[in-house]
Amino acid sequence: MNILVTGSKGQLGSELQELADCSDRHHYFFYDLPDLDITDPDRLDSICRTHSISAIVNCAAYTAVDKAESDSAAAFLVNRDGPAVLARCARERNALLVHISTDYVFNGESSTPYRESDPASPASVYGISKWEGEEAVRRIAPSHMIIRTSWLYSPYGSNFVKTMLRLGAERLGLNVVFDQVGTPTRAADLAAAIVSILAQYDPQHTYAETYHYSNEGVCSWYDFAEAIMELEELPCRVLPVEGTEYPTLARRPNYSVLNKSAIKKAWRLEIPHWRTSLRAMLEDMHHVAKE
Repeated sequence: MNILVTGSKGQLGSELQELADCSDRHHYFFYDLPDLDITDPDRLDSICRTHSISAIVNCAAYTAVDKAESDSAAAFLVNRDGPAVLARCARERNALLVHISTDYVFNGESSTPYRESDPASPASVYGISKWEGEEAVRRIAPSHMIIRTSWLYSPYGSNFVKTMLRLGAERLGLNVVFDQVGTPTRAADLAAAIVSILAQYDPQHTYAETYHYSNEGVCSWYDFAEAIMELEELPCRVLPVEGTEYPTLARRPNYSVLNKSAIKKAWRLEIPHWRTSLRAMLEDMHHVAKE
């Protein structure tokens, strides 16, 4: 099977590239800007015809959460209109579309882990644009899987872990929000889950599924930062503060823990605890630095 991965230079796309070399069952083709703009149907169609694409993994997204509040046109173009273009291409080719979404489709007012069937109620432009992208995929692509994730991090690009490592090396103290709770997701783990799903995927079957994937366990941003400093043995002291002390343009969910039982059962996945995955990612970074 030939698989197109969009947004290949991002965190998840980069991790998928790391795994693709080990795949002997499928052929992966990786594209990102400027070679592919997912809102360009002609370019997308040309790539899919050239490589005889039978599945698409969409990792492309507008992820500047605060900037989206004042740049909504760009957010909706990439997060809503782009997935619609991909969905039409997938429909025309009878291809599977795997679309990556976010915990921001929920408002964060729950007190129990969100299930896929819980009603969406996004509270930010970013969240609304991602929700409308999901709806476009459901409406247009006959065979699709939408995977929502949260607090993604990796050695690639910008993310919370890399920011904490930088600030932890520069400062003696750091204030981090303690009243926003969720679960970090190591991008390598999500990439491995996607590869595993595609290895089990039956092209004769039509899928119309929404799943949740993050690492196991629960923590606040404060807990996450504390673990980073502890594992890296950084002297920076992390101090817990309320989210109201750090107002942002976009509203963050206070609670965004995702229930993963559906994806684990359907695809026989074992998901590591977030601390285990954080340790593994930090070890990987040290290994790369020594090479």
